[in-house]
Amino acid sequence: MENTNESIKNRADKVFIGNYLRYPAAIVSGAGCELIDADGNRFLDFLSGIAVCALGHCHPVVTEAIAKQAARLVHVSNLYYTEPQTELAELLVHNTFADKVFMANSGAEANEAAIKLARIASGAGRYEIITLQGSFHGRTLATVAATAQPKFHQGFEPLPEGFAYAEFGNREAIEQCITPRTCAIMCEPLQGEGGVRPLPEEYLQFLRQLCDQHDLLLIFDEVQTGMGRTGSLFAYQQLGVVPDIMTVAKALGNGMPIGGMLTSEKLASAFVPGTHASTFGGNPVACAAAVATLKVMCADGFLDEVKAKGEYFRARLAEVQQKHAQVASHVRGMGLLNGLVLTEAGCEQGTAIVNELYNERILINFAGNCALRFAPPLIVDRADIDRVIAALDQVLASLSL
Repeated sequence: MENTNESIKNRADKVFIGNYLRYPAAIVSGAGCELIDADGNRFLDFLSGIAVCALGHCHPVVTEAIAKQAARLVHVSNLYYTEPQTELAELLVHNTFADKVFMANSGAEANEAAIKLARIASGAGRYEIITLQGSFHGRTLATVAATAQPKFHQGFEPLPEGFAYAEFGNREAIEQCITPRTCAIMCEPLQGEGGVRPLPEEYLQFLRQLCDQHDLLLIFDEVQTGMGRTGSLFAYQQLGVVPDIMTVAKALGNGMPIGGMLTSEKLASAFVPGTHASTFGGNPVACAAAVATLKVMCADGFLDEVKAKGEYFRARLAEVQQKHAQVASHVRGMGLLNGLVLTEAGCEQGTAIVNELYNERILINFAGNCALRFAPPLIVDRADIDRVIAALDQVLASLSL
């Protein structure tokens, strides 16, 4: 059977539900920052599977860890202990504020666990969680309800109750949302799907104070901002704010499906046998990949280099913005999660810009209907950044506004 982009696409379209808008490339292999499709086209990946393959595709250390563990033990239920799961939890505890970890398979599941823990730990009658407009917390019914973007709610109503939405960055608005039913505030330190929008450090500190004042829990969704993406292992570590609960997924396994919820020993005690579980959570192969990923990221100098490359990338993006001010408004982001925010006229061309870069064999996406999102592997070099800048400059110059 011929394996070309077209043949794979035709086969796939016959059997898959059409809930994805896919590009016509059928990706067959990858290495580092590069992906190769079935027709032999090579793409520079500046999306990393949406901030997942932070060490690049098929990183040798992670690949070796996966292969070794798969040859030894692929799965056993959480009725038993395993070494890879235990080592991963130890690494997460050692490198964060947390005392305890719950392992899941995705960001949505990690956030589900956080929602459930916040409710059960807060006691009867306190179940409402405040989230911020523009947030994205997952695709399960509860995490869709937590996501304060109406477009994700359409068709799924009535949504589970227990969520209130506050205006992004507005102190008075979030104070007004607090009621006797409130148990927690949940936010992303930097909204990825919402358009690469960082919350100001002083606002996050205000949230911490507000939670302490009202006996609320502060939940940080670091599914996209965690695992080195912002230049520290987790974003909270450079913001001077420590949450009560934190979720992680995406880059944790560098492509293997895995997520986790981290918290204090006191809060963790609210989960007793039978309250919450996951069949595949903490799968030995996924955990082996995550252990290898964490060890690479925690090596001396790795995160410093992420910060330096992030600063270089934002400076180059600022050059493009200044040159094409009719299309691009400003640059924002942290580390190697950055957005070029478009003007009103530019937003009308956002998808077209992404498509033109795809034609130039560069992969990014358009987030929040307002920003071009760049999330390259953390191992990206400056030459690749320069290549993306040159292509972006050319594409923006070609727009007729």
